[in-house]
Amino acid sequence: MAKVGTALRELRGAQKSAKGVSLYSRFVNRPAGRYLAAVSYALGLTPNQVTLVSAAFSFAAVAAVALATPSWGLGVAVWAALAVGFAFDSADGQLARLRGGGSAAGEWLDHVVDCAKLTALHTCVLIAFYRFPEAYGTGGDGWLLVPLGFQFAAVVTFFGGLLTEKLKAKPAPGSPAAAPSTVRAVALLPVDYGVFCLVFLVLGGGGLFRWAYAGLGAVAALFLAAFLVKWFRELSAVRR
Repeated sequence: MAKVGTALRELRGAQKSAKGVSLYSRFVNRPAGRYLAAVSYALGLTPNQVTLVSAAFSFAAVAAVALATPSWGLGVAVWAALAVGFAFDSADGQLARLRGGGSAAGEWLDHVVDCAKLTALHTCVLIAFYRFPEAYGTGGDGWLLVPLGFQFAAVVTFFGGLLTEKLKAKPAPGSPAAAPSTVRAVALLPVDYGVFCLVFLVLGGGGLFRWAYAGLGAVAALFLAAFLVKWFRELSAVRR
């Protein structure tokens, strides 16, 4: 326990900037990840092992969505596994900083798992809509396009944001970090992965889940359009 406490104290002073982060990630997921990183450090786990633990929780939930008959109990289990997986996703980077820095291979593994998780989750919702049309009210083929559209928006947003961070100009060494905006943090809540996971709590609600999922998909598409314009403008000022 003493080792966990020491790790927590070190991690509190080694957090990434909260700029561009939603309230959920800032006040729920990152703190949860910090505790998991401290425990993982005490257990002697590596960041890559923590990434694989995150993947195990996430893909177990993904498989359950596609294979199990929808129910309220299943929804709670899926949400819990996705939320824990997301917290471990935050923990691997924090553990890497605690251990003195990560590796390029570790960063690659983290991003590959994230992309695979996003792709698989929406694919499995599509499978669930196809396998259980009576439960979800998705007898029309048009509903099968909703997960495809949501997947497109989520994956392009993920890749576009990642590529923008790699290409945009880096701040000068020693320059003060920009203060996080509370308004922006609230505005980003609808497209935060942790908030998205909450929709699975109504998995047993049939039509309620279908419409809630579709609504979040529409919001994701609108945010994608706004993000693409913003990122293109930011990168237009970068010369190479």
